[in-house]
Amino acid sequence: MSFFNAAPMMCAALIATALSPQVKADDWNRKTVITFSEPVETPGIHMKGWAVLPAGTYVFKVLDSNSDRHIVQIFNQDETVVYATILAIPNYRIRATDKTVLTFRETPPGEPQVLRAWFYPGHNFGDEFVYTKAKAIELAKVTHFPVLYTAVDIEPEVLSPITSPDHPVVVQLKQAPVLAVTPTGEDAQIAEVVSAPPQEQLVATAGELPKTASPLPSIGLFGLLALGAALGLKVARTRAH
Repeated sequence: MSFFNAAPMMCAALIATALSPQVKADDWNRKTVITFSEPVETPGIHMKGWAVLPAGTYVFKVLDSNSDRHIVQIFNQDETVVYATILAIPNYRIRATDKTVLTFRETPPGEPQVLRAWFYPGHNFGDEFVYTKAKAIELAKVTHFPVLYTAVDIEPEVLSPITSPDHPVVVQLKQAPVLAVTPTGEDAQIAEVVSAPPQEQLVATAGELPKTASPLPSIGLFGLLALGAALGLKVARTRAH
């Protein structure tokens, strides 16, 4: 096959690739498999009896994502049971890592670790988990640091799994006001707990493409140019003969 015959076919392949949607298998819902070596207490709405997860392997996923809040779910390893559905507020970190990062709150000796935040690999924004007010006050007193809470009275345990972003509990979580409580029990602003990106970071990224942007459209353009050049050369060779 000559270059002149191959070029249009190669160009068509490049264009087709450029127009194909690019989706990372686990990036859209941030699916992450995590193994705990000891019991961990989680916030949010739990399947009855599962407020504290025993040591074992679990799957974290984002069920629903808005700019100002996320709904995170924790599954069993087979993803057949939803143990917890958690309201979270985006929290900024200066340096993204290539590994999953979980942070925990300080607890008294002998008590389970308490989950605080989850950062997905490669992302500057993570999820700072929101607690009931009573639990947030308890944690704030132990950690001497403000803790996020929602004052909306949401049933902490459910009997049937929550599987849809339209589930009434999820809708309630997405609309629930979120504040922070200090170690003295006083309300505080969310900004005292979570961090927004610094102004210089916003300016620096204002003209940049998102990380999910693909260079493939440029490849497709290159393919079109190659096709045009190949046709031009072919016409020139025909006239020369």
